[in-house]
Amino acid sequence: MSLKNFFNPQSVAIVGASEKEGKIGYVITKNLLDLGYKKKVFLVNPKHEKILEKKCFKKLEDIEDEIDLAIIVIPARFVVEVIKSARKKVKNFIIISAGFSEIGSEGKERAKQLKKIIQKNNLNILGPNCLGFVNPKIKLNASFAGGMPPEGKIALISQSGALMVAIMDMAQSENLGFSKIISIGNKLQLNEINLLEYLNKDEDTEIIAFYLEGIKKGKSFLNLAQKIIKNKPIVILKSGRSEKAQKAISLHTGALAGSDDIVNAAFQQEGIWRAKTIEEFIKILSAVNLKNKINDNKIIIVTNAGGPGVLTADAFLGKHIELAEISSETKLKLKKFLPQESSLENPIDLLGDASTERYKQSLEILIKEKPGAILAVLTPQDQTPVLEIAQLIIDFNKEYEVPIIPIFIGKEKLIEARKLFHKEKILNFTYPDIAVKIVDYYTKRKSRNNISEREKLINYYRQEKNKIILGNAKREKRKALYYEEGKRILNSYGIKVANFYENIEAVKKFPVVVKVDSPYILHKTDKKGVILNVNNFLELKRTFNKLKNKFPQEKIIIQHQRKIQEEIILGIKRDASFGNIVIVGLGGIYTEILKQVEFFISPVSKQFIKKKLKTGSLKFLFKKTRGRKPYDINELAQIIENFSILALELEEEIEQMDINPLLIYNNNQKAVAVDVKFLLKD
Repeated sequence: MSLKNFFNPQSVAIVGASEKEGKIGYVITKNLLDLGYKKKVFLVNPKHEKILEKKCFKKLEDIEDEIDLAIIVIPARFVVEVIKSARKKVKNFIIISAGFSEIGSEGKERAKQLKKIIQKNNLNILGPNCLGFVNPKIKLNASFAGGMPPEGKIALISQSGALMVAIMDMAQSENLGFSKIISIGNKLQLNEINLLEYLNKDEDTEIIAFYLEGIKKGKSFLNLAQKIIKNKPIVILKSGRSEKAQKAISLHTGALAGSDDIVNAAFQQEGIWRAKTIEEFIKILSAVNLKNKINDNKIIIVTNAGGPGVLTADAFLGKHIELAEISSETKLKLKKFLPQESSLENPIDLLGDASTERYKQSLEILIKEKPGAILAVLTPQDQTPVLEIAQLIIDFNKEYEVPIIPIFIGKEKLIEARKLFHKEKILNFTYPDIAVKIVDYYTKRKSRNNISEREKLINYYRQEKNKIILGNAKREKRKALYYEEGKRILNSYGIKVANFYENIEAVKKFPVVVKVDSPYILHKTDKKGVILNVNNFLELKRTFNKLKNKFPQEKIIIQHQRKIQEEIILGIKRDASFGNIVIVGLGGIYTEILKQVEFFISPVSKQFIKKKLKTGSLKFLFKKTRGRKPYDINELAQIIENFSILALELEEEIEQMDINPLLIYNNNQKAVAVDVKFLLKD
């Protein structure tokens, strides 16, 4: 059903309204009556004739007017019956009450009953175990959080009611304004996907922010986010980064948190901003509100203190943003008025006695370099006119398109400057590392997966041919494919796989590798089913017979032994939330020890893969080092893209898939897979 009347109701009823201070029913009643909501409010409580001088009804059905929204704040054991009785009169409910899936078998059974009523009667339910929601535009606080946050363009959806309260409290001091603030609790029916769809169409919302503990349908969420993010930034504070935190989440709400590496990969791939702390979350929300947009990843630092300037530059390490090169022409202009001791490289050091005029002249010149942004680092030294420089930065942000972002390091001497920035809604920072991280978030959001719609990528003819191969294996009750079957499938996606022989007489060239090929022996090395360095025909005959005797029911295959230059592992892993994940990592011992691995959500574009390979843990492979030529990033990126389309087309058939190893070369040889494993779904 449409959620328009849910979040913009013309009439609201509170089931469990109370006149007793301290009770949740009292807080919600006061919020609705006292904070400026101008539409109809009905109170429901069978024990009272009146509450706070307002008529009280015994049950929802007794109210003659139409009711757009009912807020349920009664013990959980009564909730199912109340909704069942009112299901024809009311279609939108907030269930504040706890006592459902988060408390064990009794609560789960209650949730199950409620789900049946929802589905049969086409109801919208927010919660259970939630705080409610706030719509500042119509002064509606349908929650038990106190007060009314400022109106604005940010929609906040939170799985934690406590965090929602904290952010509401911070809103004024952080210059945050909200279109909606929504607590989703246990997500029995309305979840992050429903709300994302609604907020995409909501004209009052320009920025969508989430606090989430788990994403139930990650693939659907990403597909929707991919369409929305072109027009509305999405920012997510996602908890569950450690194993202990994931267990805590499961106990708290019944939510299942996925692997944090996979979550990071998913958000990065779609251009979703992920915050790792509450401070980052708040600052990112402030950043997306920036009046002047950051249109380039080349950044200039201006400072009145060498040390803090260097610390700010150090924070760029491993980031997408870079220190801009200052042109010779600009350096000559700066040299004319800056002291001889000043640094003309980036960071530009104006020295500790920098006046407002020195800042002004420097900024006027540096803006003409057209950087993405200028970070104005300042420490309040005795001769520093802090307020004047703060006002100068404000004026520059009004006059020029390039954002000047102040990083004022200190406390007591900077209080008035911060008040000035707050009044003018200028994003500002106390610490360089946070500032750099937020600016980096801002520029990285533009580096996203530009793959076309999933359905357009599918080659249905190829898909059906490969499904026949997989179907034959399933009919034979095999859980895995033979090497030859895997080779045919990979070849159909343009991925080269090493040839093999089953007949020793066909082998004319040595050395070779002899290995067992069985859908029942998945770890051949552990079972001593692989023998390397077979150098002549007599050795081959002896080795072949040895493996045949050891594995009498299985196929034995022979491959030419290739020179190993670099080993890559390519894999497909099924994630409960995000579907098939493509894993790319260094082979050999490095995978287990160094864990140099990248994750991609299927499908992924070659363009995005290249960007991630260039900046991720495998970037050293594509750079010239100590005389070693770089590996071909285009070739590997194309293989990964094709592999991701395989993961898409055969998503319903494959449980797991490995190429281990894929051999890559930097001498014009083509990459080749020498071992392949396909595990099938039951």
